[in-house]
Amino acid sequence: MPEVTSLDIVFMGTPDFAVPALEAIHHSHHHIQLVVTVPDKPHGRGQRLRGSAVKQKAQELSLPISQPASLKAQTFVDQITELKPDVIVVVAFRILPESIFSIPRLGTFNLHASLLPKYRGAAPIHWALLNGDHETGVTTFFLQKTVDTGNIIQQRVMPISLDDNLGTLYDALCSLGSETVVQTLDLLASGQVDVSSQDDSQASPAPKVSAADQRIDFKESAIQCANRIRAFAPKPGAFCERDGQRLKILKSVPLEQDGRIGEVTELANDHFIVGCGTGSLAIYALQPESKKAMDAAAYLRGYPLSLGTTLG
Repeated sequence: MPEVTSLDIVFMGTPDFAVPALEAIHHSHHHIQLVVTVPDKPHGRGQRLRGSAVKQKAQELSLPISQPASLKAQTFVDQITELKPDVIVVVAFRILPESIFSIPRLGTFNLHASLLPKYRGAAPIHWALLNGDHETGVTTFFLQKTVDTGNIIQQRVMPISLDDNLGTLYDALCSLGSETVVQTLDLLASGQVDVSSQDDSQASPAPKVSAADQRIDFKESAIQCANRIRAFAPKPGAFCERDGQRLKILKSVPLEQDGRIGEVTELANDHFIVGCGTGSLAIYALQPESKKAMDAAAYLRGYPLSLGTTLG
């Protein structure tokens, strides 16, 4: 790739997923004019106002910050217009109005944690794991009015291993995404962008997950139960119930052996086995309600199980 010029950038993001991309741009030869994030929100028991993860990192990097209550406010539109940014970079932020994303001369692009058009929506990492996918990746694409449908600039693919869960995959995609954002900026600066349109016929949704998605149903196959557990581990945790209390299961392995649905069929030193609709689930790590996470050995010492105990 030929030598590229420095671009003036407005960065928009909120959660910790966006922080590595912000840092990567800051340490590149590109220039961040402004960081835009959500207003501070009450947090914790004391309900003290706390800034987003992106705001905290921007403060650490001594970057200017804007926290507009409304993205459609004329004062905010004027603020971005006056900066004359070359590019707006969006990572895990709110839906931008056209009055904002149309301002930069080179456009506005978003980083999405899937291989678009697969998993358009708010929870692509969860759904890749829930569906037992063997690969995922990141996509940078130009914003347009319909969410997650714009022309693709770059895609990077990565495998999903059977040991991956929400935490490990989230971290891996954060790292891959930050690299891809800087590479996308370099392409835009060099004028060598070759975009491709998305095939809407191949699109699939990735809606926001709910507590209902976290509930383990042992009537499903052992593989489906294991995928559900991976999709919410280590936090917030997929759960079943024991004696009327929630029991989060954080690590499991699907087995081919059959057992009565929801019943404990085998006890071992470091795990126990529960029957599923097809196959069984070996459970290695758990978190009882209002307690800390623990391995199965510690759980069995503190909360003894008997063969035939039913989890539901």
